[in-house]
Amino acid sequence: MAVSTGSVIVPDWHKSPEGKEYLATILRKNKRKFFGLIERPVLPPQMAADTASYKIFVSGKSGVGKTAMVAKLAGLEVPSAHHETTGIQTTTVYWPAKLRDSGRALIFRFHFWDCGEAALKKFDHILPACKEKADGILFLFSFTDRSSFDDLPSQISRVTEGSENFVKIVIGSKFDQFMHTDVTERDLAEFRRAWRLPVLRMKSVNGPRLADGRTLDGRAGLAHVAHVLNGLAEHLWYQDQVMAGIVPAPQPGTEETSLC
Repeated sequence: MAVSTGSVIVPDWHKSPEGKEYLATILRKNKRKFFGLIERPVLPPQMAADTASYKIFVSGKSGVGKTAMVAKLAGLEVPSAHHETTGIQTTTVYWPAKLRDSGRALIFRFHFWDCGEAALKKFDHILPACKEKADGILFLFSFTDRSSFDDLPSQISRVTEGSENFVKIVIGSKFDQFMHTDVTERDLAEFRRAWRLPVLRMKSVNGPRLADGRTLDGRAGLAHVAHVLNGLAEHLWYQDQVMAGIVPAPQPGTEETSLC
């Protein structure tokens, strides 16, 4: 589905005084709060906001940085070395955003499902479990691994087989190593034209730390991933509006907007 950046979600709202108040509900003294399955951010009465929950499957070849990406989105330490994820790992991330049309604040709850490639190949039930009731799929490739980019078409076709009702977003990981990239801007442009999917870029290293030198700076970390969280919120909310008949479905052939 075609979504123009900023047409659904106010992109820099988290930097505004109002946005910072909502952001404070997922921070504690500049550290990220971590929420269990039945926990959620606590808002004061004057800041009441509904929660929109989404299940997101993270797909990609082994070693492209799926676990590192989810860790960075959640404010956790990015692993320093690659270890194949065994089975399915789930992580919940909350993100406040403001809807452009209504001016209403909303809390987005993203439930990420990450699974190792070896487990997917070994156990037939894992892919169906990851896709079951999923709202979106993130397809990852690494800027330092050309084969992971070349594998995207077959990966997208294989994973989405049997269902077209997913929000599909491509994320290029390890953008911090862009100087050594095997994937060019021309490659990305050609891919977007062919597949009409948004492409996001993301670094795969830890962000700044607080004064103690050990704890990750939660507020700075959120600033580094805001474009990804806003992009997810924008596309998922737009799909919900289309499915509910609130906004018209996009016309065939409409090109997706790339999000950086």
